[in-house]
Amino acid sequence: MVLPRLVATDLDGTLVRSDGTVSDTTRAVIEALDERGVPVVFVTGRPLRWAEDVFAHVGAHGLAVVSNGALVWDVPRDLPWLERPIPVDVGLAAAERIRAVVPGAAFAVETLAGIALETSFLERYPVPDGSRRGPLPEVYDAPALKLLARHEELAPQEFWDAAEAAVGDLVTITWSSTSTLLEISAAGVTKATTLALLCDRLGIEAGEVIAFGDMPNDLPMLAWAGTSYAMADAHRTVVEAADHVAPGHDDDGVARVLATVFDL
Repeated sequence: MVLPRLVATDLDGTLVRSDGTVSDTTRAVIEALDERGVPVVFVTGRPLRWAEDVFAHVGAHGLAVVSNGALVWDVPRDLPWLERPIPVDVGLAAAERIRAVVPGAAFAVETLAGIALETSFLERYPVPDGSRRGPLPEVYDAPALKLLARHEELAPQEFWDAAEAAVGDLVTITWSSTSTLLEISAAGVTKATTLALLCDRLGIEAGEVIAFGDMPNDLPMLAWAGTSYAMADAHRTVVEAADHVAPGHDDDGVARVLATVFDL
């Protein structure tokens, strides 16, 4: 096996343990690969405000793909390297279409400034103080890195299928939550397409990438990478799609695979 030149890994359910930590074992593997000049790129659905929790482990390359590919963050400079947002008119049109076919849908938007929510959007995690709430046309007043759609009655796959049929020509829809939360990006924006842009900058081809993930939002990245691993506790569609299965995220699965592949 030719050694990969870049590691792409999801965070939650993949690199990060259930308690939200990055283990000492995983940190040691990331540092060892960084010393060898092998970038370990975090490719996450997390918004910037949550991704910052792991930026201490980004390494010398300094880049992290967040918001499912809508943003590449330059960690050392604390600036965006690439933004791929949803224009306001497109996002509002998508929301109208989804609400028409799935009454009861509620929406929120993620931007560099943070999250803004419709009053009916029931967030599962605390939102930053000062986050705006109101009708979507009022709070969605700038291009969004992600448009979030939540439903309190439908199952995730049912909601996704209905939304995809309604707006698949306008935007890209995926999900990574155990609750019914759709994560909507601009058309053509996925973890894979943005990772490809980053790799092009580094002179690395898809066949030289090893990727890890656990949820449907990881599927494009796993399909694009030359070698792909699903976590043992991943969503069934991810296990079916990946080349290999790694131990679970609470068992340092990513680190254990990488230690074997690179003979660390």
